[in-house]
Amino acid sequence: MAEVSTKPEYLLGVDLGGTKILAGVFTRSLECVATAKLSTKPQRGVEAVIERVARCAKDAVDEAELTMAQLAGLGVGAPGAVDFESGKVIFAPNLPGWKDVPFRTSLEKQLGIPVFVENDCNVATLGVYVAELKSKPRSMAGIFVGTGIGGGIIINNEPYSGFSHTAGEVGHMTLSVNGPKCGCGNKGCFEALASRTAIFQQIKAGIKEGQKTLLTDILGDDLEDLRSGDLRKAIRRGDKFVERIVNDAAQFIGIGTATIVNLLNPEIVVLGGGVIEALQDEIMSEILDTVKDHAMPGSLKGVEIRASKLGDNAGITGGAVLARREVK
Repeated sequence: MAEVSTKPEYLLGVDLGGTKILAGVFTRSLECVATAKLSTKPQRGVEAVIERVARCAKDAVDEAELTMAQLAGLGVGAPGAVDFESGKVIFAPNLPGWKDVPFRTSLEKQLGIPVFVENDCNVATLGVYVAELKSKPRSMAGIFVGTGIGGGIIINNEPYSGFSHTAGEVGHMTLSVNGPKCGCGNKGCFEALASRTAIFQQIKAGIKEGQKTLLTDILGDDLEDLRSGDLRKAIRRGDKFVERIVNDAAQFIGIGTATIVNLLNPEIVVLGGGVIEALQDEIMSEILDTVKDHAMPGSLKGVEIRASKLGDNAGITGGAVLARREVK
């Protein structure tokens, strides 16, 4: 239970994903005192998703036994291109209908506290950088593999957002010109080859073609409730079909990571997101081997590549960091 206070000294972090919404209440020293989770249900439309974000935030505050008056601000990560100054989501490929959505304004009306909106992977990168790496490396790249794939960049100890504030969209690097169509409209994007969505689509396509898998024994033929953790269970029980699909995804994650190392040569690359958290033991060695195969000679020297210790909480932690940076 959080200490009772009348001062707005707590921070809210929210991570809006294509599948789920996470919210966390933090102290100013970034200690997490309560969390809440809801499914996103993007098919219900923009307004319904914003209401669910607000509800998830309120649930976390209730869980901490606090009131909104004790919250200094909310930092939220949204999955797509964000205009930080206006708080609008310009485009979110994994959220149908999300174009020029006044996300900050809507949330501030519902919650009554200052809200700061940034790209979800920029936020998660900030969370890892400040809370996990203690702001020590001068440069860092974050790659987050979940419903989609996104990234974030730190250069000279500061987040790098690029000329028009869209830097870090690593999920939309083309890794296979004739590959599967991505939610952004292009073909062969990193995200279309190695995200959770891509892995699930490949598994379902294989089953339709007659592939046998333990997943249908666990979940039934439609795989409606399939989660990343189910892939881990299947692999550990000897499911060669699932292992092959996941291994292929790990190779693409390795190619994507090597491309970023070749381009930016950061001190550290941190891998995060739900897929990495659930399958770390199954895929990290393949990722690292593939990075070595595809990185330019010399570019990996001294570069650390590792999975985030924050796991799926990187986004909410980063939201709290964002709020702490911005709140007056």
